[in-house]
Amino acid sequence: MIEARKISKFFSLVKEDGTAEGLTAVLSASVQIGDGQFVSLVGPSGCGKSTFLEILAGLQAPTEGTVCIDGQQVLEPLPATRDEMEEYRRKYRFVSPIANQLFRDSPKHDIAMIFQDYAVFPWMTAHENILFSLEMRKVPRRERDELARHYLAQVGLSGSADKFPSQMSGGMRQRLALARALSVEPKIILMDEPFAAVDTHTRERLQDDLLEVWANTRKTIVMVTHDIGEAIYLSDEIIVFSPQPGTIRNVVPVDFPRPRRRTSPEAQYMRERIAMMYQFDTSGTADCVI
Repeated sequence: MIEARKISKFFSLVKEDGTAEGLTAVLSASVQIGDGQFVSLVGPSGCGKSTFLEILAGLQAPTEGTVCIDGQQVLEPLPATRDEMEEYRRKYRFVSPIANQLFRDSPKHDIAMIFQDYAVFPWMTAHENILFSLEMRKVPRRERDELARHYLAQVGLSGSADKFPSQMSGGMRQRLALARALSVEPKIILMDEPFAAVDTHTRERLQDDLLEVWANTRKTIVMVTHDIGEAIYLSDEIIVFSPQPGTIRNVVPVDFPRPRRRTSPEAQYMRERIAMMYQFDTSGTADCVI
């Protein structure tokens, strides 16, 4: 289980005139995500969804609050006051900076992150991209080739193993990114707008591919998306963020059964309901009761 408790993230910004100002990206956000769930984070642009996702991944430390996975803390919050800094130093006074970097300040969980820009190595073929991930996981050399072919087949890229990313469509590159994430055998996959850069038809195909992978593996998946319809089609639960500073405005269960139709009355009703939450948060009014 992923449990985020009262997560806040504050950034200090220096303006061109040399003065500083603060920005609160996320404010006291708490959520629980069960094992094997598919959860989407939605909300207006700039509301802190991606920042929150990176905190779940351990790529950023929260200013306040904690993230635990199966009861184990991912990263400690950064010290925010002089007293907290002194406590931080006392706690780690016998730990070298190198050890801190390797152990204390590194994610302690099997998490894979997939970004919008694919994040695959352009100088490697699809097969070589997977081999590299397996090598980093210290899989024995004799097993890597077979496993690489297995993960490529899992995302429908068996016939493209020898292609370079530049020879692949956007949808194929995103499938490759998913295969590489699966190859490290994570318990949790975090996705930040993974299908934003492709056309509508390709996006819908990738959604179906992702659902198939999720059904077969039952990984925990947390995805940031601006597409409310995508969140409804894919998710068990939708976490709706308010405008900046991002707080968790509502948690909406998607409780109608799969397989779903994107144009079903249930999907349309839920889409309108979430859109009205956006409308109320930005204008203070909504067309009906939310």
